[in-house]
Amino acid sequence: MSERPDEPSQAPDAESLLPIDEHIEEGHDAEGRKVRHRGIYLLPNLFTTANLFAGFYSIINSMSAQAALSAGDSAGASRYFAFAAIAIFVAMVLDGLDGRVARMTNTQSAFGAEYDSLSDMVAFGVAPALLAFGWALGDMGKVGWMVAFIYVAGAALRLARFNTQVGKADKRYFIGLASPAAAGVVAGVVWAFSDYGIQGSKMSFLVALLVAAAGMLMVSNIKYNSFKELDLKGRVPFVAILAVVLVFAVVFSDPPRILLLVFLAYAASGPVQYLLRLRRR
Repeated sequence: MSERPDEPSQAPDAESLLPIDEHIEEGHDAEGRKVRHRGIYLLPNLFTTANLFAGFYSIINSMSAQAALSAGDSAGASRYFAFAAIAIFVAMVLDGLDGRVARMTNTQSAFGAEYDSLSDMVAFGVAPALLAFGWALGDMGKVGWMVAFIYVAGAALRLARFNTQVGKADKRYFIGLASPAAAGVVAGVVWAFSDYGIQGSKMSFLVALLVAAAGMLMVSNIKYNSFKELDLKGRVPFVAILAVVLVFAVVFSDPPRILLLVFLAYAASGPVQYLLRLRRR
């Protein structure tokens, strides 16, 4: 049997070495010479940028609320705090859309994943901590900013761990409370009570416990249902559509309180299921 001599392996071309989100585009410089440059997918990154903007907008409103409090405008401060909390919930919607848009349009990318994590850190890490600090924790002095930092550190560690577990962990579960859910607890508390005109200084201790607990749950090993196994593309009974309409009606009947209850229930579901599993052993 004749053997063919080993052919030298060809070096991969430049385009194959690029991350999956980058592609080579050809153009011309000012002198008319052909140049090649890289680009990124626009559509999913637009949603991620909107998510980042929502987090930034929340931070700006938290700062405006503190300025209003310093000026003695408690009504204006409550309004700014409510806007800051709502912006975090808007960021959650946008965060859920960018990944789905990327999958639907086949524009998933390493760049998009990293950009999404950085945006999440702002929207679900820094923004909720500053919101809680400005509304309630600031009156607690050093304890207040330490609690806020526990939350920020928990969000950063949670996102870093999630990035390292992509493709390895069971998709049915999150390990630790997801940062958007933790942000929902914090934003829900502020929105629900500031909507009634209740000042956070009267609830400093309770808010500190919730913020610290949310930060610790994010870095815990407690499993949470991810609901990623739900098939949103398949056919469903007509009753399911009615149930969805009913859910939306309930939420819009009293958004601050309903959303707070939903996120508190989800945050508590992990520890409750963990204790039930321990009891069965």
